[in-house]
Amino acid sequence: MTAQAAALAVQDVWVRAGGRDLVRGVSLEVAPGEVLGLAGPNGAGKTTLLRTLYRARRPSSGRVLLDGHDVWRMPGPWLARRMAAVLQETAGDFDLTVYDVVAMGRTPHKRAFDGDDAADRAIIAAALDRLDVTGLAYAPFDRLSGGERQRVLIARALAQQPGTMVLDEPTNHLDLRHQLDALALVRGLGVTAVVALHDLNLAAAFCDRICVMDAGAVVALGAPREVLTPALFTDVYRVNADVTAHPETGVPQVTLRTGHRDPAI
Repeated sequence: MTAQAAALAVQDVWVRAGGRDLVRGVSLEVAPGEVLGLAGPNGAGKTTLLRTLYRARRPSSGRVLLDGHDVWRMPGPWLARRMAAVLQETAGDFDLTVYDVVAMGRTPHKRAFDGDDAADRAIIAAALDRLDVTGLAYAPFDRLSGGERQRVLIARALAQQPGTMVLDEPTNHLDLRHQLDALALVRGLGVTAVVALHDLNLAAAFCDRICVMDAGAVVALGAPREVLTPALFTDVYRVNADVTAHPETGVPQVTLRTGHRDPAI
């Protein structure tokens, strides 16, 4: 049974390392079942912030709350049953099959040394099928392409049956069809999700709100049509862009002006 979607709150989080502030006073709230897109240029602090959410990097100050519980004060198994992370690190230097990797998603729900029972196997099979990797189930994970690995890691998160998901560039390496499928899957699960994306057209199409970071701080937060403006692209990304509404859906669409560049930018 999938965990209940939780309310996620980030309260004045700072992350300092090597004498630099990587994340600077970030505060935001994600409602149960909401999909929040996390955007910004390289080095903006997106991955560092995500790492504080799933306890891979302790914040220097501030708190991360899941349904009011400070995730850094709760036991690891408590968080693992409620939150799954899909990361960019997909190097496969271990001797596991695709099935083994997806089956790891069941670990938080079992006692040590417990094997997979019929219910576990059904959940694993369903996750493999949802991500279109059933045919790779017994292939070595370390021999997959980057896109195949990414789909397997999303399948592992799905097998975990979390109520909250943190995804760092989940569409990385995926072809167009699987990019759309992966984000539609997250959107359709009803979980609380924070998704780091570089493709702002995908973020506009699949996210309820978009949070834009720059130099470790939040510089814009709101609905896609409020956040994605030509001024944002000039100020944050240092590029010229046109933003129009899709004629059928009304979703903002970003078109970069690649033919010329304003010398002032």
